[in-house]
Amino acid sequence: MDGRTKTVCSFFLGVAVIVATGCGYGEQSKFQTSFLPPTPHPVTLAAAEFVAPPIVQPNLYLQDSPPFLNINPQLPVRRSRADGLVQQAEQRFQRGRRSYRVKDMAEARRDFDAAVDLMLEASDQNPSESEEYAERLDQMVDTIHRFDLAGLGASADVEKPEFEKAPLEDILPMTFPIDPKLTGKVQAQVAATVSQLPLTVNDAVLSYINYFSNRGRKTIIAGMERSGRYRPMIQRVLDEEGVPQELIHLAQAESGFIPRAVSRKAAGGMWQFLSWRGQEYGLMRTKYTDDRMDPEKATHAAAHHLRDLYQEFGDWYLAIAAYNCGPGVVEKAVERTGYADFWELRNRGVLPAETTNYVPIILAMTIIEKNAAEYGLDDVQLDPPVEYDTVEVSSTTSLNLVSDITDTPVAELLNLNPALLTSVVPDGYSLKVPKGSGNQLLAALQLIPAEHRDSWRLHRVSAGETLASIGKRYGTNASRIIAVNNLQENEAVEGDRLLIPAALKVAAPVRHKASKTTSSRRVASHRRSRKPVTKSARSTQKSPVILARSTSR
Repeated sequence: MDGRTKTVCSFFLGVAVIVATGCGYGEQSKFQTSFLPPTPHPVTLAAAEFVAPPIVQPNLYLQDSPPFLNINPQLPVRRSRADGLVQQAEQRFQRGRRSYRVKDMAEARRDFDAAVDLMLEASDQNPSESEEYAERLDQMVDTIHRFDLAGLGASADVEKPEFEKAPLEDILPMTFPIDPKLTGKVQAQVAATVSQLPLTVNDAVLSYINYFSNRGRKTIIAGMERSGRYRPMIQRVLDEEGVPQELIHLAQAESGFIPRAVSRKAAGGMWQFLSWRGQEYGLMRTKYTDDRMDPEKATHAAAHHLRDLYQEFGDWYLAIAAYNCGPGVVEKAVERTGYADFWELRNRGVLPAETTNYVPIILAMTIIEKNAAEYGLDDVQLDPPVEYDTVEVSSTTSLNLVSDITDTPVAELLNLNPALLTSVVPDGYSLKVPKGSGNQLLAALQLIPAEHRDSWRLHRVSAGETLASIGKRYGTNASRIIAVNNLQENEAVEGDRLLIPAALKVAAPVRHKASKTTSSRRVASHRRSRKPVTKSARSTQKSPVILARSTSR
């Protein structure tokens, strides 16, 4: 670069070098020397031991291969007009990400809108890989929506915590009318339904089937759609714990599959554990994390708890009731009446009001979803499963730094890590990052001294920026930026990635929600317009199905 005696090496070129060598090296590379000052101690990661790579012969993996395999002819690729539009869309999308990152919101929105428009135009031209096209369109629109929710993009500061309210707490004590026409229909459905969980048809169950078929239809659809994100994981865990698969509907009733749902009685997470009950099953809380909000950990705890309850009562209805109000309440009800039968206890009024409706709600949801076509729900498209890479963080690390390295908005990282309560990722935490970015993050963190990962940032220089203006933004000065990056001049070059020795700030609790923006409303419009061309069109407005939790759990 003009005027420099020593060039600022590209940050991700260094990352690529480390990944290519298995993230290990014996002596300090020239890149690392130019990028960071020497550190007194080597950086170590819990996920791997970094040792000098063995000396290998050139083309080691090709020596025993037939000669024709070493030939790599460049065959011409024939592209359709649709493929060209998809390629253009991808370019505009990546431009939008870059603009969003440097807070050029107007340019980012233009690029994002153009990207989606090009993808929709491509749908009329029959893309050669229709399934891959539909999946990419979904991913693109979802990412744009999350960028909108992030407000300021990947570098936005996190604020105070916000949790989802349990909106159906108020309906638990309520009763709903029964449609006489449903009785015979539902009885016939149950007779033909295969279920690990016993199914009963009575007035209580019918009243909730009637409710979810009418006034509550949107809530059950929202829960079904959202369940796709976690359904494969939940089904696997329920199978491992040896409990009925139909118990997935407890998560639908408890939280609508929202990992950060919280009731007014302080139950939290997808499975709505009170803090003390969660700790009994290994769901710990610290000032940084709350395991109740971790979908997989909480699912394991819930399945284990339900299995224990069934072993105690020998009846799934009583086990489900005890999950809601606590085993002690059910035990006392059985002792007082002499009946170990949920319906008898319900009729005698010896269980809490919400518990008497909780079991019928679970049964109603089970019957409806097992007979989805008869309730007009067979065309509901489930959200795609959540996919991610997991990186074991070996030292306290700022979530903003992770965001900088992976080009991922903080809001998106928080969606992947709902158990995080602050902007600090604690030492030893298994951090989830977007699929495909795990190695990139692991390699990049090696270039940053462990003691500074909780405060330093990574900044991409944009047009017109100076080292002084960059330093002012992060609360440092140009001379420190020069020293950390081994620069020879007081000059910032557009496109460079610079480490910023920002001062450590007290970690603020994270914020997970944001108001709806113009761009997200546009995304919702795009979602509606693309329904005929994608297999997973979903509404961006979903009303969760959440029930109250008893103080006994």
